[in-house]
Amino acid sequence: MALRTMTLKPILTFITAATLLSSCGGNQEQPQEQAVTVDFIELSPAQAETEKKYPGTLEGTVNVDVKAQVTGYLEQIYVKEGDYVTKGQALFKIKADVYNEQVNNSRAAYQAALSAEQNAKLEIEKIKPLVEGKVYTELQLKTAEANYAAAKAQVAQAQAALGSSQINARFTLINAPVSGYIGRIPNRIGNLITAADATPLTTLSEINTVNVYFSLSEADFITFMKDHKTKSSQDDATLILADGTVYNHPGKVEMASGNIDRTTGSMTLKAIFSNPDKILRSGGSAKVVLKKAHDNVLLVPMAAVKDIQDRYFVYVIGDKNKIAMKQIEIAGNTANEYLLKSGLTAGEKIVMNRIDMLNDGMQVQPTKK
Repeated sequence: MALRTMTLKPILTFITAATLLSSCGGNQEQPQEQAVTVDFIELSPAQAETEKKYPGTLEGTVNVDVKAQVTGYLEQIYVKEGDYVTKGQALFKIKADVYNEQVNNSRAAYQAALSAEQNAKLEIEKIKPLVEGKVYTELQLKTAEANYAAAKAQVAQAQAALGSSQINARFTLINAPVSGYIGRIPNRIGNLITAADATPLTTLSEINTVNVYFSLSEADFITFMKDHKTKSSQDDATLILADGTVYNHPGKVEMASGNIDRTTGSMTLKAIFSNPDKILRSGGSAKVVLKKAHDNVLLVPMAAVKDIQDRYFVYVIGDKNKIAMKQIEIAGNTANEYLLKSGLTAGEKIVMNRIDMLNDGMQVQPTKK
């Protein structure tokens, strides 16, 4: 019996120790999840400048369609496409034989009318003394005077016809109405040219200064006009060229229309740019950039904003460093920041980084940036 008691003691001691260890292990607390370290900024009012981009169409300050004013076969082309020409320079020549003959015919008719006028005048001078001598009657003198008046009218008519034929003959040589760059020349020597042709012989563009036409929606136009009254926007404009580079000369914005287009609901404006290097050409495209100054606005870095189905959210640090997701409304943007319309107030702390790792209600370890 004593032997049995001695055998059970080590077993009981082991069970008791195991039970105590198990009990202690069950009451031990689990380690807490480590808080995410984040940077934050505290919102405060600031100044900012926003910009909006509008597609535009380039036109020279002078754009002229060069058309023929008489009908005939194209005889000479004196210029090439892309040439710069000065006002009065010869561009095209229409075969002028017919018009030269018309000038000769009109000149001969004019000379004949002058001779008839001279004869009518001599007739009056011959009749006047004979009327005084009662050889001719007063009626005969009046008839001679009427014939003289008719002859003078025929001279004027013949002179006008001669002038018209001479003008038509001069129209066969087509000169540049303005200085500028030659556009496309669709016709070739030998083509029949008429004044009724829909397609011009060429176009001329003066591009020392270029107008860039663009449109604002009615709402944007109203905002634009209000901003000009408060001086929060500028008449200055910049231009982004088709290759994405910024044009190195500033422009000035002017009205290009007095009315809103009923079909599109937009207002047309123009930005005027100098073009000393002739980089801008009529018919080209570019983007007009308008800037606007803002005072006392709240700015949130774009990197701190989460975009979910066209809605914008930020994480705000609250009590005990717990974060809350808040929806915000955007009024505009700079290159790297959003302007707040609503959703936040000055003094709130906004998480700047690791926003894809965060969830609403998480605890973070904030570091002020």
